[in-house]
Amino acid sequence: MKILALLTVLLLGGTNAMADDTQNPEQNFKKAIFAAGCFWCIEPTYDNLDGVLETIVGYTGGETENPTYQEVGTGTTGHTEAILVIYDPAKVTYEKLLEQFWLNVDPFDSGGQFVDRGPQYRPGIFYFDEDQHKLAVKTANEVEDQKGKRVEVEITEASAFWPAEDYHQEYYEKNPMRYKLYKMGSGRDNRLKSIWGEKNKN
Repeated sequence: MKILALLTVLLLGGTNAMADDTQNPEQNFKKAIFAAGCFWCIEPTYDNLDGVLETIVGYTGGETENPTYQEVGTGTTGHTEAILVIYDPAKVTYEKLLEQFWLNVDPFDSGGQFVDRGPQYRPGIFYFDEDQHKLAVKTANEVEDQKGKRVEVEITEASAFWPAEDYHQEYYEKNPMRYKLYKMGSGRDNRLKSIWGEKNKN
């Protein structure tokens, strides 16, 4: 795992970043958790966003402690693949993070995302406080009004977040060819373009 990522997780409450202590008072960092299907594909979206200090891919929304990729992949642990975003609210707002989330998810599919099926790929927003909760619901309602369809994205209070194995972190940089082949074959880009048009550039 990236050194800064590990230090950040420890600062935020141990190896599993829990729902409390949403802000480091000394440095004013905040955190957000989103699930948008395969976590490989959502990480570059936030890594390239000004104001985002660190991203960690992992698992949330389940009951099993310290789950492995193999365990989550069975779809029986209750977890979904997700990303923990550490950000500076003075440089990027939670609203902006939400905007990027919606542009990178099929909000009408609760059974997975794109080629990846099962509860471990369900889309979700995991909020840490009431402000995040209200903004998540507000933007979900806006998407429903805009598209005329029911949004199936889970909006749930954040619970334990378990960092994924090191080889999953920044996979798009460590294995660029495999990542590109996976993303191309997943149907992700075409589906997002059909929903959001040219707004999505990732």
